[in-house]
Amino acid sequence: MGLTGKSLQMSQLLLIVLPAFVLFGYNQSGVGGLLSLSDWNKHFPEIDTVHTKGALKSEHSTKQGAVVASFTIGALFGALTCTWIGDWLGRRKVIFIGAVCTLVGEILQCTSFQLVQFVIGRFILGWGVGQLSATVPVWQSECSSSANRGKHVVLDGCFISVGYLLEAWINLGFFEQDNLPLQWRIPLAIPTVISLVPMAAVFTIPESPRWLVNKGRVEEARKSLSEFRGLDLHDPEISSEISGIELALEETKGSAVKVSDIFTNGKDKLFYRFSLCIFLQFLQQMCGSNLISTYSTIIFQQGLGLDSETSRILSGGALTWKFLSCFVAFFTIDRFGRRKLFMFSGAGMASCMLALAVASSFPKSDKAAQIVSALFVFLFNFFIPIGFLGANFLYCTEVAPTRLRVPMAGISTANHWLWNFVVNMATPVAIETIGWKYYLVFLIISAVIVPIVFLFYPETMGRSLEELEMMFSSGKSITGIVRESRRPLTGGFMSDVNSIEKGHQKNVNEVESIRE
Repeated sequence: MGLTGKSLQMSQLLLIVLPAFVLFGYNQSGVGGLLSLSDWNKHFPEIDTVHTKGALKSEHSTKQGAVVASFTIGALFGALTCTWIGDWLGRRKVIFIGAVCTLVGEILQCTSFQLVQFVIGRFILGWGVGQLSATVPVWQSECSSSANRGKHVVLDGCFISVGYLLEAWINLGFFEQDNLPLQWRIPLAIPTVISLVPMAAVFTIPESPRWLVNKGRVEEARKSLSEFRGLDLHDPEISSEISGIELALEETKGSAVKVSDIFTNGKDKLFYRFSLCIFLQFLQQMCGSNLISTYSTIIFQQGLGLDSETSRILSGGALTWKFLSCFVAFFTIDRFGRRKLFMFSGAGMASCMLALAVASSFPKSDKAAQIVSALFVFLFNFFIPIGFLGANFLYCTEVAPTRLRVPMAGISTANHWLWNFVVNMATPVAIETIGWKYYLVFLIISAVIVPIVFLFYPETMGRSLEELEMMFSSGKSITGIVRESRRPLTGGFMSDVNSIEKGHQKNVNEVESIRE
């Protein structure tokens, strides 16, 4: 492409990251607003919950949840495949394959006349989105400097929200026109254009320098890193960073080379780090994020008894507000740190779920309760993106070890999609059967975020990926690692890292002088 420095980073952001996560948000919530359309239910009567009652409606609700969740199952397996192919093929090839899968799935979806074809298309689409969601944040983290890594990866959450709001307003726009088949076929066809962008652009951007070093292609890594930093190939900063990557790989060599090592602790605290990722992705889904984003139209229409058009307008407004709220995290993630944002977000979400449960317990005829419920859906959409729409993907790539970053990210992201599947399956039936009590589940889970993050999650802000590697391996206990991570970046682990790097660089220089 010929770009370097900030221009190259911006190209990566706009041509790969933006479309990848817009596809994530758009397709994840893309069916929720279509489920009550008359032509949709005419083509897919097996999942019609609008014109059915009693036991038949309950049966259709279960099928409807399974159809919506077929995307999630595909994403789960797509993310898991990155565990094996991520380090074999490299970041760019996996992203290309993921984009191709999304394109194939979208074409099958929008041309469906039978439910089987639609489900197959949705599964393939999910597979591609799963690969993108597991790989793109890793590629971003490995190419970003420690000073801006938080902002770069948190933008993923902003882009997911762009997908959500595009889906909501496009669905509303086509709902207003009279050609009934186009009300749902065109909204499902629009993301095909977005899928073409990363397919066309991904090989014009350099591969991850850390993956290249891991494969022994150090000179290619040096070139890649110099292009991302906008510095000369032999600049001391580039040499120092390459040496640091090599050092981290040497330090973990032999102790972290198999995927099964994730389930052992040892010197590198692998199982602890893996548990941090797994539980964080569990929290991201089970705090209610996907419930509000995917089923906001259903919540307004069936849960609160609003009419179809008003429900879609409110859903679009709520998701637009969610997008705007993402910028709170963008401006604070590298200022206040990951821990504070997680805890603030968790406390806010728990408060909103409590209020939503109370307000929704009143009869649907109570207009004041409806207004309060809608208000707290909007307020929830303020709190969720602060800590759990992009920061969760960022944190998982930061705490993962160098040699197992993609496998760990793949498995933890698959776990994200697993709980996404649970929410998708349970929500239609739960809203229909237990109503407001369903929100209590998300209230309890959101409430535990604050103590768990405070006790077990170390701060990662401002540290390079190699410094984080050393912080975990040098720590004596979980509490010690958390305590050390909250201290300033001078002394302690950081001085150890710097002294080791200087010694390593001295040895390299001595070897080079002998060769000369």
